[in-house]
Formats: sequence, C-alpha cells, structure tokens
Amino acid sequence: MLTTRYVTGAPNWIDLGTPDIDGAAAFYGGLFDWRFQPGGPEVGGYGLFQLGGRTAAGGMQTTAEQGPPSWTVYFQAPDADATARAAEQARGSVAVQPMDVQDLGRMAILADQAGVTFGLWQPGRNKGLEVVQEPGSLCWVELYTADVPAAAAFYHSVLGLETIGADFAGGTYTTFSPAGQSEDAMFGGVVPLADDPAEEEAYWLPYFEVADPDATVARAGELGGTVRLPATDLPSVGRLAKLADPYGARFAVIRSEPQQG
Repeated sequence: MLTTRYVTGAPNWIDLGTPDIDGAAAFYGGLFDWRFQPGGPEVGGYGLFQLGGRTAAGGMQTTAEQGPPSWTVYFQAPDADATARAAEQARGSVAVQPMDVQDLGRMAILADQAGVTFGLWQPGRNKGLEVVQEPGSLCWVELYTADVPAAAAFYHSVLGLETIGADFAGGTYTTFSPAGQSEDAMFGGVVPLADDPAEEEAYWLPYFEVADPDATVARAGELGGTVRLPATDLPSVGRLAKLADPYGARFAVIRSEPQQG
C-alpha cells in the first residue's frame, strides 16, 4: 500500500496537465472535495490540490504542444540525473531533463521503453504528497502495457522495482513494490493491454480512494466527466470505476477492500 513514508522507487507525487485549470479545479473539487491553491509566476502557475489542508496532487494549465490532458505519476529518485541516464540505457527516453524546482526538489519527465510517460521527484524541501490512501487521495497506480515482462524489466532496471505475481479469481495480477520492501509495500500493478478492452494505449493510470464508487461515478457525470468503466466489483480488491475528467484526463476510483492483517 502507498504511505507518505516514501522510499526509493515508490510513487511520491502526481500531477494534472489540463487546458483549463479552473475548470479542472471545479471538477475535482466537486468530486473529491479538493481545493486548488494556485502558484505564482515563479512556478509557472503550477498549483496544489489540497484535501483538508494537505496536498493530494499538483496541477497546471498546459498547451496542446505539451501533450494531451493527463495525469502524470512521479516516482521517488535519490538522484534524478542518474535515474534519467539509467532510463536511456534501458531503451527509454528523457522528455524533460532533470531540473531543480526552487529548493523544493529536482524533477524530470521520462518515458519507458514503450513510450509511456512518468516522472521522477528527487525530494528537497517538498518530500511528496501529504495524504494518500484516504478518501479523495491517491491509493494505487496501474501500468497498462503490451509487454508485461519488458515493462517489469525496465522499471526494475531504472527504479529498482520488484514484481510479484498475485493470484486472483481471473488469473494472475503482476504487482510492483519498491526494492527491498515487504509485500505490504506494493503500490501498483501491471496489466496487459489485451486483457482490458477499456484500454487502448499504454499509460500509467492513477487510482483515488473513495467511500462510494457509485455515487462518485454519478457525480462525475453531473460535473461533465466521462464514465469509461461503470462501478464494478473485483473480489478481494474492492469496487472500482474508470473515469475521465471533462478534458479527457483518465483516472480510476476505488473503494478498497480492507486488507487482512
């Protein structure tokens, strides 16, 4: 599970690129009770989505040249420059070279061997998201890819991630965990594109915890979002749905089953 005790390789930040940050703030505010705190010109207007005063995500207005509206998942790196070089050596690429963000940290945007975009965050004063796992916050990430073994090898080489096959009713689900951590530290999974007709391209999909997926789906529709997969039960996992905001950025929501400890 995700925690805010971030370790190397774990997701520690997420942000939204959108053509209308005010419209997006209204959508996610109505859906998750987020409040958007815009940044100044020194950070290009980049702002923070806050949940009860704690940072749940970042966001900024972007242009078509910067790519389609989307969520980007960032992974903790102790040395963003070295990790970027490792990605290139593993047949990935660097879209945005490592750069300092004031004294907050150092970031980069990379792509894996299949062209899937993800970010790096090397913490400075900003250690990462301040809330995860709670309703209205990030709780899981999922990589859709055409080649699971190739993806597993790439992320192991670049971020040190370890994969474990977990059996469930429909087959085997491949999970990601940071290197050297217990199985409880798994934070995401890898899904073959061929297994999910709702997905047409490789990308990272963020999941946000919610108390009532059905009510969230209905509310998303009222706010101008799109339902990509209606609320569905997944035994031993929870009830989930896939959505897109009014501008096309894709995400999922889930009411997770309590884990047996």
